[in-house]
Amino acid sequence: MKKQILYTLCLAVMMSSCHIYKKYNRPENINVSGLYRDTQSVSDTLVSDTANMGNLPWDQVFTDPYLQELINKGLENNSDLKTAALQVKEAEAMLLSARLAYAPSLNLAPQGTISSFDKSPITKTYQLPVVASWEIDFFGKLLNSKRAAQNTLMKSETYRQVVQTQLIAAIANTYYTLLMLDEQLTITEETSEKWKETVETMKAMKPAGMVNEAAISQSEANSYMIAATIPDLKMQIRETENALSLLLGQIPQTIKRGNIVEQNFPEEMDAGVPVQLLANRPDVKAAELTLAGCYYNTNEARSAFYPSINISGNGMWTNTATGLGVFNPGKLILSAVGSLTQPLFNRGANIARLRVAKAQQEEALIAFQQSILNAGSEVSNALTQYKTAEDKSVQRSMQINSLEKSVEYTKELLILGTSSSTYLEVLTAQQSLLSAQLSQVSDSFQRMQAIVNLYHALGGGR
Repeated sequence: MKKQILYTLCLAVMMSSCHIYKKYNRPENINVSGLYRDTQSVSDTLVSDTANMGNLPWDQVFTDPYLQELINKGLENNSDLKTAALQVKEAEAMLLSARLAYAPSLNLAPQGTISSFDKSPITKTYQLPVVASWEIDFFGKLLNSKRAAQNTLMKSETYRQVVQTQLIAAIANTYYTLLMLDEQLTITEETSEKWKETVETMKAMKPAGMVNEAAISQSEANSYMIAATIPDLKMQIRETENALSLLLGQIPQTIKRGNIVEQNFPEEMDAGVPVQLLANRPDVKAAELTLAGCYYNTNEARSAFYPSINISGNGMWTNTATGLGVFNPGKLILSAVGSLTQPLFNRGANIARLRVAKAQQEEALIAFQQSILNAGSEVSNALTQYKTAEDKSVQRSMQINSLEKSVEYTKELLILGTSSSTYLEVLTAQQSLLSAQLSQVSDSFQRMQAIVNLYHALGGGR
């Protein structure tokens, strides 16, 4: 008896050493240092504060009341988010099943028989058997199965967070696209009206010989060119509204919205230290949970090499039992059996299964490391995009200021008639001003898009 206890303890120690009972721990070779590039230096990594923009609630980042209403509607109605929530419920059911595997299984199979041989009196027999079976999880098979189910539940919850963060970012980006198109449409319509006024002015100057017919025709052509871009902008606005309606889970319709110049954002744009990315990015977390799931699958494959221990019991109330001398009235029969099954001939299949599990674990490790690199790259790109938009806005404002003066001066020269070629300068100045104004709107959108992308890259909105 003492030898059996000693053998059991040795076996337990041996199994512990081969990770059957150990929980998943993050690999030590996962590197998160120098994850972000500095926006000023081509080689230095970003030294940032521990404050992380991704930790802010989404309604503190996107303060536009119209946008907040749209995001709330999307969180309620988006089909992808609803599907992700149902997957969480599926994982909860699977975890419950894995936990119940520890409990004994009970089966009741009542039977009744009526028989008569050669017109003999009818014999009635019955059996009320209850069969109980219980697998003792001495070798970690059920334990790792339960841990894998827990990991799957966490992964499904994390996937729901991934869908939610992507949805918030997509709604915000589409909304800001609408604001950009609205502003570009307003600028284009105003410029078109100004061009028409210029054409009328030049027509009035023709009798005095201040401009010729070629100048008027050229001015009219440019006026028509600008007017022709207005239907395209309106079409893009309609298509963007339809795309946003799809994200909101509603039929295509007009979207109520604000103005691009009224948008306000948090002043601080801290990215946070790289380690926080592991906790905040749901997709990185999901990649690690996939690795943990593969780890438990490997442990379960290892446990297949060890015996399975089962205890089964039978209880039956019957009025007949051949060889036991039990007849009417009914009697109770009890029995219990313990079994130990050691795999022999299926060892090759178990080895193959273990090799597959190990390979899948290595693949998951590579995917986890790559997800961290991808996350760092997305944060770096968003920071660079924001810095670029900020730098461009300063130069663009000065450009527009100079072009507005140029348009004003050339118009005065045209009216005064001091130069025969002034009408070409007016056309050029007005075209340049329109282009710069549209670019300024694009720069503002790029800045807002950078904020959305950075917030998403830092795991915001979860």
